[in-house]
Amino acid sequence: MADAWDSLVAWFRRDRPGLTPVEQRLWDAYTTGAPVDLGDDRPDGTDDPERIVRAEVIAALLLGAHDRAPGRVPAVRLRGARITGAINVSGGEVGCELRLRHCVLDETPDFSNARARQMRFGDCSMPGFDGGGLRVDGFFSLSGSEIDGEVRLIRGYVSGGLRLNGAKIRNPGGYALFAGGLTVDVGAFIRDSDLTGGVRLTGARMTGGLFLERTTLRDPDGFALDGENIVVEDRMECSEGFTAEGPVRLRGARITGTLSFDDGALLAPGQRALHLSHAQVKELILTPRVAIEGEVTLGYSTIDVILDREDVWPETLRLNGLVYQTLRGGPEARRLGWVGRDPMGFRPQPYEQLATWLRQIGRDDLARRCQLVKQRARRRHLNPVSRTWGVLLDWTVGYGYRPWISGLWLVLLVAVGTIVFSVYHPHTIRQPDERPHFHAFVYTLDLMLPLETFGQRSAWDPVGWTDWLAWGLTGTGWILATALIAGVARVLRRA
Repeated sequence: MADAWDSLVAWFRRDRPGLTPVEQRLWDAYTTGAPVDLGDDRPDGTDDPERIVRAEVIAALLLGAHDRAPGRVPAVRLRGARITGAINVSGGEVGCELRLRHCVLDETPDFSNARARQMRFGDCSMPGFDGGGLRVDGFFSLSGSEIDGEVRLIRGYVSGGLRLNGAKIRNPGGYALFAGGLTVDVGAFIRDSDLTGGVRLTGARMTGGLFLERTTLRDPDGFALDGENIVVEDRMECSEGFTAEGPVRLRGARITGTLSFDDGALLAPGQRALHLSHAQVKELILTPRVAIEGEVTLGYSTIDVILDREDVWPETLRLNGLVYQTLRGGPEARRLGWVGRDPMGFRPQPYEQLATWLRQIGRDDLARRCQLVKQRARRRHLNPVSRTWGVLLDWTVGYGYRPWISGLWLVLLVAVGTIVFSVYHPHTIRQPDERPHFHAFVYTLDLMLPLETFGQRSAWDPVGWTDWLAWGLTGTGWILATALIAGVARVLRRA
């Protein structure tokens, strides 16, 4: 390829073949970097020779076919032209700035594996852009351009920032932006844009942030945004009117600042609207303007701060393995419903993580309630015997997190026993001088305590149907004592 370009450059240097008047203007302006202005509008479909420039002339200038003026910086700056053919500098060394404004390119420019200075295709129209392996020493801009095809920047490097503000890229069924492994210094700005087709940024590295405010991404059959293992140093803004019509995958992402979906929209019904598992994020702002349509996965991620709202929670939410330091955005008590939306059923870790955070902020009451909700959720997946025992623990002592319930049962049953045995007096089973004085309240307590304490149970025997009540009170006492011991032991074992 290098030999072919050397031949092309030598040909232009020697013969300057058949340059049209407008091409001659561009050739002469190159040496000083002066702009060549052919009009403000894009010359779509024009055959006006005053606005047509061959792509091979631009390619030759970019590769150094013309000498530069001493003390001046050469550049190709062209406005309002129709460029026929393909600007092909694949594998070449571009030694000057390229700036095209309001131009129409008939064929896809090929800058694959080239090294270039800063390039700007502003408000242009083209069928695509091939920059696979391209290295740009400066910024690279496609802002305002309309592109009917794929923008390819796979394994590229841009030192001065990537700008696709106000761009319209249409490639349905394929990738609008295919930039896996792309490295961008300074920042990537894709604001106010409309991209139909997937945006692939797998393994990309954005030093200086990634900004997608007010941008719409459409690919309901693939991934609207595929940023698996992406690294963003600073902020990643999918906010202020951002819309993703299709799944957003950020699995394994590492974002050193804020990942924001504030006033955005995540629309992927029946799919994973946001896949943010195994990620590291400083702050996640999940406050879109409408409720999330589709599943959200945050499993096995480490997120320092999560800010969200209850009214936008998805119906299915995977939190198993998620570790966080702070939750913001709503009453703490409502989080008990937040952790129970896993489509795979009961997962203990989200409840444990939430209880840990509640204790850290001084809400021990809610932490105990969270543990109780966890046990109730777990019970639904047990066998019938274990489920029955769980119901008993719940009703009697709240799995040990509400031991006062057993006290209520005790008060109620003692009151019933005291009233009944006051009316239906038990008969004595001892000699008068050997028996203690009967007291209905103490007798009922003696029946319910696992061990006889007051000597009433062995001295008096219930009569008639009250015999069944006595047996019931004794059995209930054993159940309450067993449940209380089991519940408290469960709590202490997890403390």
